[in-house]
Amino acid sequence: MLAPVEKPYGAWLSPITADLIVSETIGLGQIALSGDAVYWVEMRPTEGGRNVILGRTRDGEVKEINPAPYNARTRVHEYGGGAYLVAGDSVFFSHFEDQRLYRCRIDDSIEPLTLEGDYRYADAIFDRFRNRLVCVREDHTDKTREPVNTLVSIPLDGNKRISVLASGADFYASPRLSPDGSQLAWLTWNHPNMPWDGTDLWLAPVETAGSLGESKHIAGAADESIFQPEWSPTGTLYFISDRTGWWNLYRWREQQIESVTRMEVEFGVPQWVFGLSTYAFESAERIVCAYSRDGVSHLAIIDAASGVLEELETPYTEIGSLRAQAGYAVFIAASPTEFPAVVQLDLATREVEVLRRASEMSIDSGYLSIPEAIQFPTTAGALSHAFFYPPKNKDFTGLPGERPPLLVISHGGPTAATNNVLSLKIQYWTSRGIAVLDVNYRGSSHYGREYRQQLKGQWGCADVEDCVNGALYLAQRGEVDRERLAIRGSSAGGFTTLAALTFHEVFKAGASYYGVSDLAALAKETHKFESRYLDHLIGPYPERADLYAARSPIHAVDKLSCPVIFFQGLEDKIVPPEQAEQMVEALREKGVPVAYVPFEGEQHGFRRAENIKRALGAELYFYAQIFGFDLAERIEPVAIENL
Repeated sequence: MLAPVEKPYGAWLSPITADLIVSETIGLGQIALSGDAVYWVEMRPTEGGRNVILGRTRDGEVKEINPAPYNARTRVHEYGGGAYLVAGDSVFFSHFEDQRLYRCRIDDSIEPLTLEGDYRYADAIFDRFRNRLVCVREDHTDKTREPVNTLVSIPLDGNKRISVLASGADFYASPRLSPDGSQLAWLTWNHPNMPWDGTDLWLAPVETAGSLGESKHIAGAADESIFQPEWSPTGTLYFISDRTGWWNLYRWREQQIESVTRMEVEFGVPQWVFGLSTYAFESAERIVCAYSRDGVSHLAIIDAASGVLEELETPYTEIGSLRAQAGYAVFIAASPTEFPAVVQLDLATREVEVLRRASEMSIDSGYLSIPEAIQFPTTAGALSHAFFYPPKNKDFTGLPGERPPLLVISHGGPTAATNNVLSLKIQYWTSRGIAVLDVNYRGSSHYGREYRQQLKGQWGCADVEDCVNGALYLAQRGEVDRERLAIRGSSAGGFTTLAALTFHEVFKAGASYYGVSDLAALAKETHKFESRYLDHLIGPYPERADLYAARSPIHAVDKLSCPVIFFQGLEDKIVPPEQAEQMVEALREKGVPVAYVPFEGEQHGFRRAENIKRALGAELYFYAQIFGFDLAERIEPVAIENL
C-alpha cells in the first residue's frame, strides 16, 4: 500500500465527482403497502427530477407505475408530499404538470380523475365504504386572495363532482378513516402557526351519504403540535403530541387521552410535507416505531397494551416513512456508511432485506469521512449541536503544519434538521481535503420542543451565532484553519449564510443557494404555507418592520466584504430570484467578489442532474479561487466579478 501523498488541503483528487453524484443517485420517498406489494417513490435527477412510483411484489418483481412523462408530485404547500395512494387494483397520483389526480389501473391504463382547473391535491385516503377518495385540496382559482385549503371527497364512479367535507381552517392534513368507516379524524392549524407550533386533532362521524356530522376537538392547541393520527386495527385513535415538550405517542380511548410513551425523545417530525410516518401497526397488539434521540434515529416495537418499548438493533441512524403489516415493517433508512434505502424488516427473524438503494455504487471506505456528533457552547449559555466531518482521502494527507479549510453547512427550514447519514454531497468536500461542519443550530428539530422554540423571535441571531461559534470551536480545537472558514446554505439556510457573512467577520467566503436576503420581501411575497412563519421567527409584519430591516442582509451590504457565490432557480415561488439578484447587484456595485449562477426551469431546490453538477463544480471552483488552492480536476470556470 502506497503512503498518502502530501498535498494542500482542497487540492486532493477524489473519485467522488459531480458526475458520480448525479448519474448514480436517486431520491427515495413515501412508502406504501398494499397486499403483498411494497410501493415507494424515486426522484430521478437524470430524468429532470421526475418522481416515479415503483411497486414491488413479494417475489421481487418491480414495476414502474407512472411512465414518462407522468410525474407523481403535488404542489400543495409548495413542498408537496403525499402525492400518491394505493387502493385495491388502482394507484392514484397527482401529476406535477397539471396538478390533476390520475388513476392508474391494473391494466396500466391511466386516466384523469379530476377536472382541469387551478386545484392541487394531497394526502389522499381511500373510503371503501363509499367508493371515494378523501384528501386535502388547495384551491388557487381566486387570484385575489390566498389559496383556500379544505378536506374534500372525490367519487370514483365516474362522477367528477367534488364535495367539501371540512372547511374554515387555514390548513388541513392527515385525514384518517376509522376501520369501520364510521369516523374521520384529521388535523388543522391556522395562521400564524406552522404545524410544529400548534395543530388541532378533530374527530367527526361520517354520515350515510358521506358528509360529516358534528366535529369534536380531541387534542392540540396553539402551543401543542399533533402529528400523524392513525387508527389501530381495533378502532382506537392514536396520535403523537409534544404536550410534555417531547413528541410522544398517545391515544383517544373512552373519551379520554391516554399516554402510551413517556420518553425524552422525538417520535414526531416537523410536517414540512404530507405523508410522513414514524409509526405503524403491525397488529392490534404491536406498534413499530422510529424515534430520534440527539439527532439519531432508533427503531423499536411498542406493546400497545402496556406501552413497553423494545428497541430493535439496526445499523441505521436515520429512519423514516415507516409502514408495517403483519410480520414485517418497511421503511427508508440510512447510516454514515450506507446510502438511503428502502428496507424491509422481518419482525420474527429480525432479518433485513434491502429492496432498493438510492445508489448502487460502492465507495471505498478510505474516501469516506465518518461524522462526529459534537456539542459546543454558544451564546446565552446555551449548547448547540452539529456533525463534524474531518477531511478523509486515503491517497492524500495535508502539508506539514497546514490545517484544512472548513465549510459550515446551515440547513434549510429553519425548523428542520440535518442528520449523519452518508451524503456524497458532503463527501465531495471532505474527500478533497475540506472539512465540513453540519450544524443543527437552535431551532432545529430532533432535540425537543424547548430546543425548537429557542429560535422563536431569534431567526437571524441564534442560528447565525451557532454557525459562527461552531466554526470558532473547531478552530480553537486546532481542527481547521481559522483563516479559511466558509459557510453555505440553501433556502432558510441561505439566509443564515448571508446573515453570518454580513453581520460577523468570521467567514472568508460563502455560498447561498436560493437564500433569503430581504426578510420583508419574503414576508410579503412567499406562498401561503409560510406566509406567517416569520411571525414566530422574527415578529409580526409590518408591526416589527424594524426587526425585518435590521436582520436583512440586503440592508447591510456595507458590512459585507467577503466573496459570495449565489445559485438560484428562476422559477422559484418560495424565494423569488429577485432576492438573489438584488444582493448580487449590491455586491457588484460595492466591488466585493461575487458570482451568480441562475438556472432556467428550476424551482425551490435543484432537481436536474446537469444543474446539480454545475452548482457543485462552480462552488468548488469559487473556493479554489478565493482560498488559493489548485484544483485536481478540470472544472468549468464560473465568472467571478471584482476578483
